[in-house]
Amino acid sequence: MLEYALKQERAKYHKLKYGTELNQGEVKMPSFESDLPAVQNSQLTWKQGRQLLRQYLQEVGYTDTILDVRSQRVRSLLGLSGSEQNGSVETKNLDQILNGGESPAKRKGQDLKRLNSLDITKSMPVKLSVIVITWSHQVGNEGLASDLPDDPDTEEALKEFDFLVNAEDGEGAGEARSSGDGTEWDVFRKTWNPKYTLRSHFDGVRALAFHPVEPVLVTVSEDHTLKLWNLQKTVPAKKSASFDVEPIYTFRGHTGPVLSLAVTASGEQCFSGGIDSTIQWWNIPGSNVDPYDTYDPSVLAGSFLGHTDAVWGLAYSGIKNRLLSCSADGTIKLWNPKEKSPCLCTFNAEREHGIPTSVDFNGCDPAYMVASYNTGNTVIYDLETSQSVVELSAQRENTLPAGNHINKVVSHPTLPITITAHEDRHIKFFDNTSGKVIHAMVAHLDAVTSLAVDPNGIYLMSGSHDCSIRLWNLDSKTCVQEVTAHRKKSDESIYDVAFHPSKAFIGSAGADALAKVFV
Repeated sequence: MLEYALKQERAKYHKLKYGTELNQGEVKMPSFESDLPAVQNSQLTWKQGRQLLRQYLQEVGYTDTILDVRSQRVRSLLGLSGSEQNGSVETKNLDQILNGGESPAKRKGQDLKRLNSLDITKSMPVKLSVIVITWSHQVGNEGLASDLPDDPDTEEALKEFDFLVNAEDGEGAGEARSSGDGTEWDVFRKTWNPKYTLRSHFDGVRALAFHPVEPVLVTVSEDHTLKLWNLQKTVPAKKSASFDVEPIYTFRGHTGPVLSLAVTASGEQCFSGGIDSTIQWWNIPGSNVDPYDTYDPSVLAGSFLGHTDAVWGLAYSGIKNRLLSCSADGTIKLWNPKEKSPCLCTFNAEREHGIPTSVDFNGCDPAYMVASYNTGNTVIYDLETSQSVVELSAQRENTLPAGNHINKVVSHPTLPITITAHEDRHIKFFDNTSGKVIHAMVAHLDAVTSLAVDPNGIYLMSGSHDCSIRLWNLDSKTCVQEVTAHRKKSDESIYDVAFHPSKAFIGSAGADALAKVFV
């Protein structure tokens, strides 16, 4: 047939170009009667074929109008599929033929079970032929095959659907499943959604910290203030499912922007550091305090003077009631707030490692602390001897000094692992014993500014100037959720993120003067 068509086209082209007929000899129309037996196109065969095709479409979740796949699957599970609704004798007979004489309900249950193992909610209509071919191999006089077909071509085609196996429906962008059978993931899986918006600061919110037990948090801002928030005292926001929260107390004591914050293990006190080089010690009022009450001077418990430049990082340990601070003056100081001379010792006094940017106590052993520097160095110190123990070394990804800048360092609560957030968009994981890099990854589209590890040590949360918060599975190092949280201001977005120590809350602080809480 193809040769006949080509000869016709060649003759037509020759006549149009030269004006004469092309002599190709006798051209005969091919006959197919001797090649294939005649097919009896009876009315019954046509109806059965149409019904069979309709069943294929319904099995894979498509109808003539390509209805919503999820609703179709729900209808099938409830026994309300189109093949059962019409209730015709013809359909019942066809089911018996296709199912090899078995009960249609029993066969349908087996078919649905097989289909549910292949989630097709994201498949495209162009893949329909692959699915129909697969089912035509499985459905026949023998019934449904117990295993997938052995045809290599079909198996190769089915590999295109491997990404659909065990996928979860509607989990949002960035959802991923941890390694293993998924049991662990099902236990801890949670999709975080914005619930509370904290509007009261007049400038960027630099840091936030939750109360250890209550649904209460403290924020610090470049507007020179700290604010106390009770998430149980909310005001419904207009045209939104979220709530606006008003502060129940405002702490005033700094003479410049407040940059860092730490809350004690009891939740009764907090510390704040600012550009004014001071560390203020506050007594946190009760969560039911009257916001319009008179000023109580006992809220400010004291001030720590010792740094000569901005205090960029604070960390508190409840084991021995110790406070760590790092400053732009190049020093790290260890404090005992209750002593008359609170400063116990000073680290990096000669700036041998650079300017410290962040500090944290070692989660496994609070007798050690870890500090990060603007040079890209990360150092573990012994708090008893005031000496450096391990330098965490990493290959420099950037030749420019600014590219090696570390914005945040955190210690894993239960494992000897240190995690750093870098200006060059990387997050790096270090072994505290060997000082070597365990894992490094490009985690965001812009500088990674903040990190937080959940109290159980299962998830890592990161914030970035790309306006997003990302939640990472620490076991597989994969992103399980991404949330766009804040707007940019002067090319900066998210300054801090935090987990609540005992409740299902996470929070973020941004340059847009907002703090947000997710549930």
